[in-house]
Amino acid sequence: MTKNQATLPRRTFVKGSLAGLALAGAGSALYGCSGGDGASTDTATPEASIGAATPGTQPDTDSVHWSQCNVNCGGNCVFQWHSKDGKVVYMETDNTGDAALQARACLRGRSMRRWLNHPDRLTVPMKRVGKRGEGKFEEISWDEAIDTIAEKLKYTIDTYGNEAIYVNYATGMYSATGRQPGQRLLGLLGGYVNQGYDYSTHMLSAAMPYMYGSAANLDDDGNHVTLGKPATAFSPYDATNASSFSEAEANSDLVVMFGNSPAETRMGGANAIWDFARVREAVNGRGGRIINIDYRLNETSSGHPDEWLPIRPGTDAALVNAIAHEWIANGQVDKEFLDAYCVGYDEDTMPESARGQNKSYKDYIMGTGYDMVEKTPEWAAPITQVPADTIRALADEIASAEAPFIVQGWGPQRHTNGEDVCRAICMLPVLIGKIGLPGTNTGQREAEPSVYLVGSLPVKNPITTTLPVYQFVNAIDHGHEMTATNAGIMGADKLASDIKFIWNYAGNCLTNQHGDINYTHEILIDESKCEFIVVWDTVMTDSAKYADILLPDAMRSEQMNMQTQGYSEYYTGVVVGTPAQEAPGECRSSYDVCADIADKFGLKDSFTEGKTHDDWVRELYEAGAEADGDMPTWDEIVEQGVYKRELAPAIGLEAFRTDPAENPLATPSGKIEIYSETLAEIANTWELAEDEAINPIPVFTPGFQGYGSVTEEYPLYCTGFHHKSRTHSSFGFIEELEKVARQQLWINPIDAEERGIEAGDIVSVVSPAGEIRIEAKVTPRIIPGTVAVPQGAWHNADMNGDRVDMGGCVNTLTTYKPTPLAKGNGPAHSMIVQVAKA
Repeated sequence: MTKNQATLPRRTFVKGSLAGLALAGAGSALYGCSGGDGASTDTATPEASIGAATPGTQPDTDSVHWSQCNVNCGGNCVFQWHSKDGKVVYMETDNTGDAALQARACLRGRSMRRWLNHPDRLTVPMKRVGKRGEGKFEEISWDEAIDTIAEKLKYTIDTYGNEAIYVNYATGMYSATGRQPGQRLLGLLGGYVNQGYDYSTHMLSAAMPYMYGSAANLDDDGNHVTLGKPATAFSPYDATNASSFSEAEANSDLVVMFGNSPAETRMGGANAIWDFARVREAVNGRGGRIINIDYRLNETSSGHPDEWLPIRPGTDAALVNAIAHEWIANGQVDKEFLDAYCVGYDEDTMPESARGQNKSYKDYIMGTGYDMVEKTPEWAAPITQVPADTIRALADEIASAEAPFIVQGWGPQRHTNGEDVCRAICMLPVLIGKIGLPGTNTGQREAEPSVYLVGSLPVKNPITTTLPVYQFVNAIDHGHEMTATNAGIMGADKLASDIKFIWNYAGNCLTNQHGDINYTHEILIDESKCEFIVVWDTVMTDSAKYADILLPDAMRSEQMNMQTQGYSEYYTGVVVGTPAQEAPGECRSSYDVCADIADKFGLKDSFTEGKTHDDWVRELYEAGAEADGDMPTWDEIVEQGVYKRELAPAIGLEAFRTDPAENPLATPSGKIEIYSETLAEIANTWELAEDEAINPIPVFTPGFQGYGSVTEEYPLYCTGFHHKSRTHSSFGFIEELEKVARQQLWINPIDAEERGIEAGDIVSVVSPAGEIRIEAKVTPRIIPGTVAVPQGAWHNADMNGDRVDMGGCVNTLTTYKPTPLAKGNGPAHSMIVQVAKA
């Protein structure tokens, strides 16, 4: 609820909310929550969803419990669980506060009770009895599980050292006490190798700091190490380096989106799609326009085809180059801004080390740079599949806008050339000086909330060594050979050991969400390499099949839970929920299990500090409330469940634009570095393969399996995209969701016809890495020459047989080749394939 909304006594308000919007009922036949037998009990009619509840429209219940959708879509939308006799019966979502600020769950999130009470829930601890990856386990006691984990931890630390332990990247649980207990335990035991970057923003997080500022150039007080002024470092998760959608709503007259589809990636009332809907209405209402540059007519533009500008995937930088060429040729760049705020646009601001060598951005664009190719619209057209006249019209439209809001999703950077692409897109607002002003954006994704009201369970890791997350397979195979200059190791010159022990909590990135599943499988099954894997989860994911010990986790709705708002819709809030039902079987919270493991090392008191899990939740909430000053008391939040308030709009890099001398960026120069001397030095000193390049300016390079790489054997480009039935792979086993939003290959009618493929056919998709079977969706909503596979489907192959993936998991097709700079998951969207009827 908002700070000023509570005009009723809170107890009355909570009771009254039960008679509010029973939103789950609107989709009851398809998305209502069910018990283990699959029978839905969400029977509210739309009429019953408005105003007072109609008697008999919902089953009788005796308690209401709040919670959130804790998976990684960015929302953390609000749940109200209605329980009877200690069992969840049905759910509602948020109906508190103003209608414009309701964190209502999407239809996917409203299927959570099917997950909660699914017959496939893991309910007992187990140990592996077959080969890794076979999924063969037998039940064991909690005592045996805890003893085994403790023994393997002690052995690993004594034999190889703490840098042989790695906490694998995982995002299946967002909570103040979700994944932190394991990290807290391992920190007390001497530490573990840290995760560097993440699968969502891997290339962007590595590359953008060289343009907009790196924390490496800040001292402990946040001051620029050479300029001595407070400076800002780049982050993809803040409201400093990007503008909020609410700012676009208020002031923009043109929104240009590169690969950004919040209707698929950020669904729900506590997600950016709600913000974007208001942006569209406001911008169109004042005569402006939305342009969505994508290889698909995505769900965000569906119903608005006039907004779609089709482009070949992975070629966004080529389009940007051609736009830049038009602006330079027509005198439309803001030279005064570029000279005052930037380094490297032209010879006038090049650093001394690169002067007189035609290395500037302008030289590159105009054909006097290193490749001597002029980046005209005619040059870009065959690369991008965007006609030259369309490029010219787009260039003029952006340059003519008063407040262009240029924004990129995280899909364009998830290519093998993504480190250049993300910087290239940011060049558009920079070149015309439309940055740090009302209604403008920095070229980054829309801003995320700037205020988080509560913290999480404290963790301290004494080890600074950091491994790029996509590199964990290489670290298992030959970690001792991996260094800062050949593998992007951070915080140390090299890894001290191969990874021997993997801790995997609530994650499916061992295989399903990683890359090149067939290759990764070979590494994981070799027990002479990684010697022990412990997995916590709620169901048998593909990654869980590789566990040596597999532990059944209690879900957030089965224990006291707390989480701040998500990271996409632009508001702040917190939800505190009590257990809605008992956890099934022998499921336990990870906090309690980690306390028992700590006890085996004599560290239980250090781990718990004398507090139960629920004690920690209260302490963390009260600390946040005290620091904030406006939040409800503990007793009030437990009763009302949810607290929310709006945030003021944010303009990215506004302070820097206002006074760059007093508010520098954390780059070496304090300015926007179009040319980065640091990247030039890295390019000269890192060990790179012949087909790898690191570029000091944002250029267009095709990348591995990018533009120009198709062959007679693999004649189609292929890319992945987020699917509305899943959050990555979360919800991927919910049968009802699978039926309504099927796993389908998008293929253009031109490509389908020449292969004799019709809608609904099961097709074979083959890449250099593997083969999947998947239903064909023949549609003009995707450009010719490219096919697309929704990411997150659960891998389903006979790994002792032909390894053909009947589940249609896109990572069966991706080739494991980390990118040059970030050492990241660029192949996620860069593939070449052949498609044929199965």
